[in-house]
Amino acid sequence: VRSRTIGELLAPAAPFDKKCGRENWTVAFAPDGSYFAWSQGRRTVKLVPWSQCLKNFLLHGTKNITNSSSLRLSRQNSDGGQKNKPREHIIDCGDIVWSLAFGSSVPEKQSRCVNIEWHRFRFGQDQLLLATGLNNGRIKIWDVYTGKLLLNLVDHTEVVRDLTFAPDGSLILVSASRDKTLRVWDLKDDGNMMKVLRGHQNWVYSCAFSPDSSMLCSVGASKAVFLWNMDKYTMIRKLEGHHHDVVACDFSPDGALLATASYDTRVYIWDPHTGDILMEFGHLFPPPTPIFAGGANDRWVRSVSFSHDGLHVASLADDKMVRFWRIDEDYPVQAAPLSNGLCCAFSTDGSVLAAGTQDGSVYFWATPRQVPSLQHLCRMSIRRVMPTREVQELPIPSKVLEFLSYRV
Repeated sequence: VRSRTIGELLAPAAPFDKKCGRENWTVAFAPDGSYFAWSQGRRTVKLVPWSQCLKNFLLHGTKNITNSSSLRLSRQNSDGGQKNKPREHIIDCGDIVWSLAFGSSVPEKQSRCVNIEWHRFRFGQDQLLLATGLNNGRIKIWDVYTGKLLLNLVDHTEVVRDLTFAPDGSLILVSASRDKTLRVWDLKDDGNMMKVLRGHQNWVYSCAFSPDSSMLCSVGASKAVFLWNMDKYTMIRKLEGHHHDVVACDFSPDGALLATASYDTRVYIWDPHTGDILMEFGHLFPPPTPIFAGGANDRWVRSVSFSHDGLHVASLADDKMVRFWRIDEDYPVQAAPLSNGLCCAFSTDGSVLAAGTQDGSVYFWATPRQVPSLQHLCRMSIRRVMPTREVQELPIPSKVLEFLSYRV
């Protein structure tokens, strides 16, 4: 089934403009669904109110040039009553942007640094932050509502390839870099760097928090997939199975599954609590042997994202296709054409998939809509609070145990 196109945000191209440097390496939706952001190349990040963006697609058709008057919103006054009203921002980050992440605060989540009484920033519950990872190794933190620069985090020595905020509202930020390290920052402590996670022998491509913020997955070159305990900042285990660089990862909404995408043409679905591979989604048939999977091919998988219903996974590959998979099927349930895709992300409500391309544009598709069964909803509720080991100790029939463990 071909996925239905929702809209496009096309990067304006000047005559004789070289495409190099215009890559859209990252797209992101705000946790509350208020904003959509993408890196349009040339140091630029664009922030648009998501509801207004959808409305423009309905009013003006699917295509939009991102600097057209139809997308630009009227500027509000900066008084207290209007300051949090969503409006469009164009941010010049000063260098090529490789990664983006939205973060929102929960006041009762205190900074982990308890010795410092004075802080430059006191992030409230109505605050929304955008972190941008740059080519020069810097991380810049912006106020989404005003577009102002708040913090400049300097410690990485190479490209900051990915960023992720802890979902618990603590404003703990983790950055993955080509300098082979992951760094943990506490934005409630004015961006103090808390920890350096070492273990990768090569570039780190991507990182993702589990939904309860207790676990972090990081992936990189040389087939590396690492799981970290984020309470103790120790490595839990290394997952073995891929045959080439692993470039993207994402947890399921209940934390029971982990999806990883690799240049070996495969997406694996793991049980992060045991390290077992539960499913394999292949993008080349027949699948390449380990020798050939380690080389160049036209099926490199670039990105993977878990849907918020816990049933679907989206993947982007170099064969010019976007695929939607069900976790209980070994073939795509929907697909759509996309040339030169680099990254993808589901909207907050899971109804739309956004994908960025090498020319700085973004394309949107309607995702497969399916009412989850009551069984699946119960499974997700249980798995949110129970790891695999505790589930396996339950005195329940083996079939129910297999279902709760995502093995059927």
